[in-house]
Formats: sequence, structure tokens, C-alpha cells
Amino acid sequence: MQKFICWAPRILSILFILFLAMFSLDVFSEELNLWQTLLGLFMHNIPSLILTVILIVSWKYEIVGGIGYMLAGMLYIGLIVKNSLQDGFHGYYITWSIIITGPAFLVGVLYLLSWINKRKRNPNKQNI
Repeated sequence: MQKFICWAPRILSILFILFLAMFSLDVFSEELNLWQTLLGLFMHNIPSLILTVILIVSWKYEIVGGIGYMLAGMLYIGLIVKNSLQDGFHGYYITWSIIITGPAFLVGVLYLLSWINKRKRNPNKQNI
């Protein structure tokens, strides 16, 4: 069980980042030149790049992953609320929120469980 708690958030983080990166592929459907396409890919993948940095840091310090992924989920909910207030509420906002924030919160909770588990195994060692 300890190995599952250790590896599940890492594997799910990678899958979640790839899932988010998949949404950037829509830039290829547009009639853009090379530089516009590269810029579009970069802009679409900024959340994936940020989560990749969080993944790298949280590989050793699980608390960073727990807090980082939960903050990412809350940020996305905040953006959805902002869009709802500006453009009016649309029913698909709820679906978007569940699809994006559900995995983010799950990964965050799993990182926190991994961090707690590590602290229980090594109570004398200061784990950040």
C-alpha cells in the first residue's frame, strides 16, 4: 500500500499533464504558419509546463505537489467563475470544472497522503 501511495500521484500527475497537453493539439487545425503554430502550442501548454515543474519538485517534496495541484484546481475554478460572471453561466462550465479539477484535486490529495505516509515512517527526519 505504501508503494501505491508513493507512486500513484506521480503516475497520475504525468497522465494529467499529458491530458492537458492534448488540448493544445487544436492549433494544428487552424491555418497558421510555423511561428504562429509554435506560439499557439506554447500558449496552450503553459498550464502543462507549470504542472511539470510542480511534478519535478514534488517528486522529492510531496507537500509541494499536494498544495500545487490543489491550488491549480482552485485557480481553474476561479477562472470558470470569472468567465461565468462575464459571459453568463453555461452548463458546460460544470462539466469542464469536473473534468479538469477532479483529477487535479485527486492528485493533490494523493501527494498529501504520500507526504503524511513519509512523515509517519520517518518521524525524526524533517520532511518538508
